[in-house]
Amino acid sequence: MRLNELKDNPGSRKFRLRIGRGIGSGIGKTGGRGGKGQTARSGARIGGFEGGQMPLHRRLPKRGFNKRNRKEWNEVSPARLQAAVDAGRLDAAQPVDVAALVAAGVVRRPLDGVRLLGGGELKAALKLTVDHATPSARAAIEQAGGSVAVIEKKVLPADEEKRARTAKKKGATSKRKPATAEE
Repeated sequence: MRLNELKDNPGSRKFRLRIGRGIGSGIGKTGGRGGKGQTARSGARIGGFEGGQMPLHRRLPKRGFNKRNRKEWNEVSPARLQAAVDAGRLDAAQPVDVAALVAAGVVRRPLDGVRLLGGGELKAALKLTVDHATPSARAAIEQAGGSVAVIEKKVLPADEEKRARTAKKKGATSKRKPATAEE
């Protein structure tokens, strides 16, 4: 075999369809774009247009709300904690926080914190530090002889001032007396 005899396997390269090359090509004249008008030109922006009829995406009602900066929490149940203790991945004598849960493989990554949800029972006495705990989960842990410490959110003085200003503004607008017929 020589360099000039090298070639690809048959069918490995497909050449692009050349449109607008005369009647005989089968894709001549309009070049697969149909008749005249907006869609025959480049840059047509019709999207959801339905010929003047109200488009489907505007006929359907709006539903829900997606918060912009919403937080992603790791949700952990007492049953999952007990399973990790039974498997020997979590030490009941040590305090349990996000780092310990990640190291034990109970949660994959820290995200914005840990939420302790009720469900299942716990036998080991664990000292937990979490961002949020439901009353049923807190009761299950305290019943097993453990404790739950909830991390308090840090509130900056600037944020506190801003909250106070907005509350004051809302209070001022709601306390306005209604207009009477005499005025």
